[in-house]
Amino acid sequence: MNFATFASLSLALALGVPAVAATPDARTWHGPTPALALKDLAGQLHGLAEYRGKVVIVNFWATWCEPCVEEMPSLQKLKDLLPAGRVEVIGVNLGENEIRIRQFVEKTGIAFPLLLDRDGDAKKAWKVNGAPTTYVLDAKGRVRFYWVGEVDFADRALQDKIRKLITNK
Repeated sequence: MNFATFASLSLALALGVPAVAATPDARTWHGPTPALALKDLAGQLHGLAEYRGKVVIVNFWATWCEPCVEEMPSLQKLKDLLPAGRVEVIGVNLGENEIRIRQFVEKTGIAFPLLLDRDGDAKKAWKVNGAPTTYVLDAKGRVRFYWVGEVDFADRALQDKIRKLITNK
């Protein structure tokens, strides 16, 4: 953290203003898109192939991860804001039990599919080294960019970057 960031966060805390995490720069993905086929809370299997033709946002998260919990509502708002039928958001939970995840859904009203990575195989395949980690796939199913860390999905530049993928089928 540089001095300017530290100073602004310190000032925000001193004034009692909540500090908002800046959206990190998107990283470029190198290599093929890993496979992803997991069951949701209802036991239904979801695979990336069923979302072909849509931009897909894959978010690896957990309820014990405070930044994950903070960003999930903004991820839902992003899905609601973008053109229906052109974008899908998928949450991949990092090995928690279903009761905890269901409680989270009831509390937050998250309505996009939450998949269960019970054994951590998806986490390994996608090279997830921190939570949250979010990947954006184009309509052809290729990972275009990703972030490690909390993302502000209300960020206009980020939304424009995703909209560009929607229009560039």
